[in-house]
Amino acid sequence: MQGKTIVITGATSGIGQVAAEKLAAMGARIVLVARDKARADATLGRLRAVAPGLSHAVHFADLLLMAEVRRVAAEIAAAEPRIDVLINNAGAIFARRQETAEGLERTFALNHMSYFVMAAGLRERLAATPNSRIVNVASGAHRRGHLDFADLQRKKSYRPFEVYGTTKLCNILFTRELARRLTGTGVTANSLHPGFVATRFGDQSGRLYALGVRIAKLGALSVDKGAATTIYLASSWDVATVSGQYFYKCAPALPSREAQDDAEAKRLWEESERISASA
Repeated sequence: MQGKTIVITGATSGIGQVAAEKLAAMGARIVLVARDKARADATLGRLRAVAPGLSHAVHFADLLLMAEVRRVAAEIAAAEPRIDVLINNAGAIFARRQETAEGLERTFALNHMSYFVMAAGLRERLAATPNSRIVNVASGAHRRGHLDFADLQRKKSYRPFEVYGTTKLCNILFTRELARRLTGTGVTANSLHPGFVATRFGDQSGRLYALGVRIAKLGALSVDKGAATTIYLASSWDVATVSGQYFYKCAPALPSREAQDDAEAKRLWEESERISASA
């Protein structure tokens, strides 16, 4: 990873933070996209301690808002002469349905649309960098999800874990269609399930759901183990030419039947383009 630049969202805690630190230790320069300044500054401090002299950087944005994602992607593209890896890692689960200022349901906005818009904003810079990669952190929770194109914003029915699972299904479908559209560009795109990991995930989801998540975490993987597949997809030459696949424990895995539906992946892309244009 010597001389390479990695852009990563959601890297001020959890598996994103571990992935950023370990990739930096391998020689990569890290560009963080963060919302909280205190946590971003702390992460930058750790990166500089692990890998001094690499000019690690941070850009601030609220990834719930597509205007903010477009702005920060444009700033990064203008600032970075090369981007070797984009890791879309930021995500959350929300106990109650609420809409962003742009009228999007929050889980869908953060977990799927931010991936879509960030990749679009950095695509030109990635394509200009030889052997570049996009890594999208999905989840095995996608098996609980189901896409209803008549109600993508979940106005009719909102069940937090089902909605979260649906956004993770979106991550996998988006990756499949993205990989297809990137054919011949030299850019690969893969998604992954990190496993159920003991991180800050779910702590802000609301009292009852946060309690349930904390109890479940008693049997969760360590953060280091959870970050392993992200690191593998970002760095290993074993997957340098692999694209459009879903990984678990650093190996290709079979997602749900719906997650393998290329027609649904294409339709999701078209809907995401429409939503992005209007947000």
